[in-house]
Amino acid sequence: METRGWLVTEAAARLSAVGLVDPRRQARRLIAEALAISQTELFGHPDHAVNEEQTNRVRALLDRMAAGEPLSRLLERRAFWGLEFVLSTDTLDPRPETETVVEAVLNRHLDRDRPLVFLDLGTGSGCILLALLSEFPNASGIGVDIAEGAVRTAVRNSVLLGFADRAHFFVGDWTNSVARRFDIIVSNPPYIATKALSLLPREVAYYDPWRALDGGEDGFCPYRKIAEAAPRLLFPHGIVVTEVGAGQADTVAIFMKVNGLQVEEIQRDLAGIARCVIARVALYGG
Repeated sequence: METRGWLVTEAAARLSAVGLVDPRRQARRLIAEALAISQTELFGHPDHAVNEEQTNRVRALLDRMAAGEPLSRLLERRAFWGLEFVLSTDTLDPRPETETVVEAVLNRHLDRDRPLVFLDLGTGSGCILLALLSEFPNASGIGVDIAEGAVRTAVRNSVLLGFADRAHFFVGDWTNSVARRFDIIVSNPPYIATKALSLLPREVAYYDPWRALDGGEDGFCPYRKIAEAAPRLLFPHGIVVTEVGAGQADTVAIFMKVNGLQVEEIQRDLAGIARCVIARVALYGG
C-alpha cells in the first residue's frame, strides 16, 4: 500500500517535470489539503498508509496542477498579508507584489489607531481592504467591484476574517456610484492592454477573470477614471495608492498630475519593479 511520503515524492517529481518552482513544497501542500491533514502531520508521519480513494484524489488534483492550474485555484484560497482569502472565478488570485500597496499605506500612517476610511476600487477578493483593516483596528472601508460574484466573495472573506462590521462591499462601475469622501483610495485595477491578454502566462490567462485583467486598448483606462475621480473623493489630507504594471508608473503619475494630484512617490516591489503610484490632494502652495 502506498504511503504519504511516497505520494509526496511522486507528486514532486511530476511537478518538477513540468517546471514548477519548489515542487516539493507545492506537492506537500497539495497532498496535505487532499488528505485533509496539516503539513506538520504530513511531514511528521510520512509512513502512514493512504488508501485508493485518497490516492485517486491526490492524483486528480495533481493532473490539474501539472496541466497549469495554479495551486491556489485548486484550493480556492490564497494567503495574502498573512491572512487566508477565499477565491472565486470572479476574483483575481492575489499576488505578493500587490502587498506593496498595503506597505505604502502603512509607511504613511504610523498611527495605527486612527479611524481612517478606505475606498478599494476593483476590490476583487477584498484582499487589499481587509489586509488594511487588519492593521488599522479603528478603520473602516468600502470595496467596489463591477462583478457581483467578486463582491459576494469579498463579503464572505470579510465574515471569515472577522471584519464584516467594518468592511462593506457593493457592485459598482468604478467611482460612478461613490459620492462620499475618503482618507485613502487603494486599487489594483486591470492594467493589461486588451491585445496583450492572449500573451499572458497560462496560469493567468486561463484562470484569472479577463474582466479583472483587461485595462482597455492601452491598459490605462481604469487609471484615467481613478485619477479623474480621486480629487472629489478624497479628504484634503487624502492619498490614492494604486498598483501599476511593469513600465506603467510614469504614465499613471502623469494622469494623477493632470487631474490636480501631487505625486508623492513611486514605490518598487521586492523585485525592484516600480509597482505602485502614491499621490495626494495637492494643497495650495504645495
